[in-house]
Amino acid sequence: MRRILICLLCILPLSANAEIIYRTQKTGSVPGMVEDRNTFANEHMFYFGAMYNYSMWQNYADDTNLARGRGTSGFDAMLGVRVNDTFRIEGNYMYSRAKWDIVSLNTNTVFMNAIVDARIDSLYRLFYKQKLVPYVGAGAGLTWYNANDTEFKNEANLSLAAMAGLGMEFGEYFALDFGYRYVYMFSPKVEVMPDLVPSAHQIRFGARINF
Repeated sequence: MRRILICLLCILPLSANAEIIYRTQKTGSVPGMVEDRNTFANEHMFYFGAMYNYSMWQNYADDTNLARGRGTSGFDAMLGVRVNDTFRIEGNYMYSRAKWDIVSLNTNTVFMNAIVDARIDSLYRLFYKQKLVPYVGAGAGLTWYNANDTEFKNEANLSLAAMAGLGMEFGEYFALDFGYRYVYMFSPKVEVMPDLVPSAHQIRFGARINF
């Protein structure tokens, strides 16, 4: 009996040491792994950028009018915050001219966007080598219209957006952005087209700077 107790006392320290070693290896640094999965968001939480938009406005038709949408140019300015490596929230100002055969409107829109980045290797240090980062997102905001030669209901209208794109990253601080966005603006009640709901497919490109 005494021999059994002595053996148990000898084994217990060994098992305790083994547990300590195991825990150290489990929580310690493993080559190629990132203990904090949100490394990029922690180091570069904010970004700002600008985009050029080419908008293809959809046609309008009612009982008496047929107005064909035209292509117009515009721009975006944006400021964003990364919640983590794959999710960011972005404030976005958009200027564009909505144009048809018989009328055109200047639009100023403020969006709040929720965007998901596909950082597929964010668990690894190789994350820093991921150059192409696809993303999808959706937004909601308000649009103000103005025009010199058109009567319309001058008030802020709800606008919605859905987007997808591809970020091309050059190091930690700079990225090019190529994307598509669908914009839907609730009716401004234009006199000559009272049921007009401006909507457009947009081709976009620009750049983002992280800080």
